[in-house]
Amino acid sequence: MTDLAERRGVETTVYQPAEDSALLAAVAEESVGAGDRVLEVGTGSGWVAERVAAETGASVVASDLNPHAARQARERGLEAVRADLVAPFRDGAFDVVLFNPPYLPEDAAAAREDWMEVALTGGESGREVVEAFLDDVGRVLAPDGAVYVLVSTLTGVDEVVAYAGERGFSAVALADESFPFETLTVLKLVR
Repeated sequence: MTDLAERRGVETTVYQPAEDSALLAAVAEESVGAGDRVLEVGTGSGWVAERVAAETGASVVASDLNPHAARQARERGLEAVRADLVAPFRDGAFDVVLFNPPYLPEDAAAAREDWMEVALTGGESGREVVEAFLDDVGRVLAPDGAVYVLVSTLTGVDEVVAYAGERGFSAVALADESFPFETLTVLKLVR
């Protein structure tokens, strides 16, 4: 995979797979079962959803706020819809929800007016999008469902765990990968 920083000036409409995508996909491939109903929120290119479907045999739906991303995911053969987080999905619809949220804290000096900015920036603290997700994701989970969410130290892993706890989830870190500027962690959240 090409480094995201090298692609950022080239791809301006759809988030393409990077190190964070690979980490989330690897954890999901180990955790998702063949009969599971899976939703990947913020699918970007659909790469993670495609890998999970191919490697596990699960039924996977991909969603993204970005219409270009939803189209690109459909071009991969996925069932993909344009959606704001989990808003359009029915209660209890999924056994597993995957999310690699926009987690970079807002940087006015680096701000852009395109879909990549939406894909990367999680608001002032970097947590605004993941917190909005955590506010509603429990609604779409089946009773024994699980959420797998990727979090960066730039966002604050402890803060996300605490916020999830306030929403009735317990969290366990399943995988970490360190880079010079951040450590990425995949959290499993269950009620």
